[in-house]
Amino acid sequence: MPRTRRRPGLRTLLTALLAGLTPLLAALLLAVPSAHAASLTEVTGFGANPSNLRMYVYRPDSAPVRPAVLVAVHYCTGSGPAFYSGTEFASLADRYGFLVIYPSATRSGGCFDVSSPQALKRGGGSDPVGIMSMVTYAQQHYGADPARVFVTGASSGAMMTNVLLGDYPDVFKAGAAFMGVPFGCFATTDGSEWNSACANGTVIRTPQQWGDLARGAYPGYNGPRPRMQVWHGTDDTTLRYPNFGEEIKQWTDVLGVSQTPAFTDHPQSTWTRTRYGGTGTQAPVEAVSIQGTGHTLPTSGMAARAISFFGLDSTTTQPPTDPPTTPPARACRVAYTTSAWNTGLTASITVTNTGTAPIDGWALAFTLPAGQTITSGWNATFSPTSGAVTARNVAYNSTLAPGASTTLGFQANHTGNTGSPASFTLNGAACQVN
Repeated sequence: MPRTRRRPGLRTLLTALLAGLTPLLAALLLAVPSAHAASLTEVTGFGANPSNLRMYVYRPDSAPVRPAVLVAVHYCTGSGPAFYSGTEFASLADRYGFLVIYPSATRSGGCFDVSSPQALKRGGGSDPVGIMSMVTYAQQHYGADPARVFVTGASSGAMMTNVLLGDYPDVFKAGAAFMGVPFGCFATTDGSEWNSACANGTVIRTPQQWGDLARGAYPGYNGPRPRMQVWHGTDDTTLRYPNFGEEIKQWTDVLGVSQTPAFTDHPQSTWTRTRYGGTGTQAPVEAVSIQGTGHTLPTSGMAARAISFFGLDSTTTQPPTDPPTTPPARACRVAYTTSAWNTGLTASITVTNTGTAPIDGWALAFTLPAGQTITSGWNATFSPTSGAVTARNVAYNSTLAPGASTTLGFQANHTGNTGSPASFTLNGAACQVN
């Protein structure tokens, strides 16, 4: 007689099913983030928003009851979430406890409006009004500190950084612009959002003209002005390098400080950093030129420098890789002579080591007067060719014994200003100028 097979009971089936599901459920539970973990959050209905921006907020778990606010503005074709994931500002917010607002443009091309008459006037409309609504929302709903509001951005976001500091100098305490242009440089009146002359670096103005443009965004305002940090690569072909020098001219004029650097150094081999109106980490204006770099900023470590400039890091000193903020004692002397004609000139520079120790490898930093552009040089390599220039030794003159001198020079074009640089630094040390 054939044996009859018994069908498995319900309890057996459930046991087997649960045995198979348990590892899967455990894996899923492990993959789900903590309910309390900080994350990027979209906020809607945040206030006046004439250009239909989107608002994203990152509030770190480390945020205090009254956090500082950083507005981080993306590049063209980007978005708030892309800038959140592609930059280091969120991780720095985790470390130091500030709130980050990531505006997101929704118009075709993903650029911010930095060109229309509405954008270049306080309360005039367009994107700056929407971004200001985001700041106000953060103060009302997250308890953000109105005395500590900062802005940074890259490319289109850097241009917006310049615009916001002009439109709302009473709101923002400082800005950091990576690859931007001066306030008002991109201005158009035909509805276009692109200004080729500005992008190509051919819009050149005096410091006062640039300063008047920024001041004109908020007529009658006589209060404190925000500090400014600007960054640019010398090989930028999207927003060309001359814009870097024009930004320096604008913000030194707005803040009422000399265009002659108070401090110059090289935090990294390809960086030339100049400070204006002060020598410390939070000088009124700081400018960082990146040799051989295109339209790719910020790169690793640059965001931390911006946070230090803002004062949002918890330390009271510069990052360990920085030199002291007090300029070194003078240990060099520079004699500078020029011979000019029509639209050209030649310059001869004699550098003397007045210290007691030999110098093995040197970099002489100085700022060319506006309108001068180096076309060729000798006995040194010069970069960039205008603005804040650094001349570096060649193999045969790299060592300067105590009391020894070396002479170098260049030929340049000029647009009428044949003057000499106001100051020089050798390896970060200010030099006596004959």
